[in-house]
Amino acid sequence: MHNSRYQRLGGDTLEWGNENIRYVFSTIERSLPLYLESIGYSAWERIFHRPEGYPYYHWLHTLEGEGHFELLGEAVKLTKGKGVLLTPFTPHSYYPASDRWSTIYITFGGASAASIMQALDMNESTFYEEEDHQFGKLFSDLFQRISNAESHSNFEVSADLYSFLMQLRKYGMLNSQPSLSQYYRKLRPVVTWMEQHISDNIGLQEISDQSGIGINQLHELFQQAFGLSPYSYLIQLRIQKAKRMLLDDPDLALRQVAEHTGFNDVSHFVATFRKKEGITPGKYRELHLTSEEQEVGATRE
Repeated sequence: MHNSRYQRLGGDTLEWGNENIRYVFSTIERSLPLYLESIGYSAWERIFHRPEGYPYYHWLHTLEGEGHFELLGEAVKLTKGKGVLLTPFTPHSYYPASDRWSTIYITFGGASAASIMQALDMNESTFYEEEDHQFGKLFSDLFQRISNAESHSNFEVSADLYSFLMQLRKYGMLNSQPSLSQYYRKLRPVVTWMEQHISDNIGLQEISDQSGIGINQLHELFQQAFGLSPYSYLIQLRIQKAKRMLLDDPDLALRQVAEHTGFNDVSHFVATFRKKEGITPGKYRELHLTSEEQEVGATRE
């Protein structure tokens, strides 16, 4: 494992130097669901041709200069702020396209790596672009924790890697599309309005009219940001509020909970709750309340 060759500037900012840095982790970590195989900084990126790919997930990101990257028959210029995420054994090649091409990279694997990446909708090789220089900051934080800690345990490294991937999912602009955080910001006023009118008889048309966004575009935005349709997201909000009400007020009858969360009647509320949560509202309340509170609630329902 190489010694670090960067200089610390103000706060947590790093200034990368002229020497390569690479940390490689042992096979001991590979019993974990998610583990770091290597992390590093290439001051002067070199030429790589891998017709059989790399045996781990590989994230490569440009800090300075420009690189030429070929992936699945597509050639892309990786300028500052752009990167690529590769799945294991994906054929690729890359080389510097400027006098100096500096990159940062992470390679990782694990017994659950594929399922984690699938859940994050990131289990395919593709190009990324960062939002507001977030990737460099995230990587610097991760790099400092690993390089500065005298005893950075395997579990801590795995947790840091998972956190990094979550942020990559949030701030990464996939194939020049907006990042999740950009979708969130655009939908924040819509979601706030939905939360304020959760007990009202509103549907997709009302949400579209209030937001000034067409139904088709609104559906696309919600799918990109939350993986749900606008109406499904509204149902989730109603269920969340119902769960809070069930526990905050044990005396509140299910009929009242249904009315305050926008459900037409108790039977609709119970059926929807059971479909989403796997148990009835009454059972949910029973699992979370004390014996005394359950007795009071039963007399009111």
